[in-house]
Amino acid sequence: MTPAQPLALVTGGHRRLGARIAMRLARAGYALAIHGRHDAEPHPFLAGCLAETGVPWAGFVADFLDDAEVQGLMPAVIAQFGRAPDLLVNSASLFGQDRLDTVTPSDLADHFAVNASVPVLLTQAFVKADRSGPANVSVVNILDQRLAQPHGDQLAYTLAKYALEGFTKIAARELAPHVRVNAVAPGLTLVTEDYAEAQVDRLAASMPLGRLPGTEDVADAVLYLAGAAAVTGQTVYVDGGAHMRSFARDFMHL
Repeated sequence: MTPAQPLALVTGGHRRLGARIAMRLARAGYALAIHGRHDAEPHPFLAGCLAETGVPWAGFVADFLDDAEVQGLMPAVIAQFGRAPDLLVNSASLFGQDRLDTVTPSDLADHFAVNASVPVLLTQAFVKADRSGPANVSVVNILDQRLAQPHGDQLAYTLAKYALEGFTKIAARELAPHVRVNAVAPGLTLVTEDYAEAQVDRLAASMPLGRLPGTEDVADAVLYLAGAAAVTGQTVYVDGGAHMRSFARDFMHL
């Protein structure tokens, strides 16, 4: 790792959307600290990219429901690479299926811990880390397009993402001019087994742009914000225009 090579910490970066973001950053030349909850073994497509690009990387395991493991993550990254990250991508997320009539105190506590409190604490540690000389230092939080037109599904998750959205704006004000803080709000990007193929086609057609976003679209937005020296406090919606329409329920129920 050269002194000039930027370093990114991507939480939840070993699989799914986080891994796609990590892969895009690797192709842009970033060294990578890849976090996972139970393991940090890169998904095969990410492992292939890391081998192809040859960028320095290391995996870090931390359960974000364990305060001690949260507090230990940033020091572990700094110890491994000998320097603080230039970019923090808060991508790790907890996603449940509760609604107002079913949500429990533990649902709320766990979702706020992982989706809101941990990004705040990691940003705190990220900002306090020693850095020498001027640098392009930034945080990118991963939100959700539903925040523009909320519905009642996944209530604890949604409320926690609202908190993270608010923190994005507060931190952008508090940390300027030395640290920029922005967010990306994806729409339906990685479908699960809950979706039928025909359902996905119908959902894509219902978007204002007639398409759903791909993982590369979201990853490109993260990379843009990482380097956009004149941008802070912004949320970029990458959702095929879904945030401009109101949906009565989560996409899986439509």
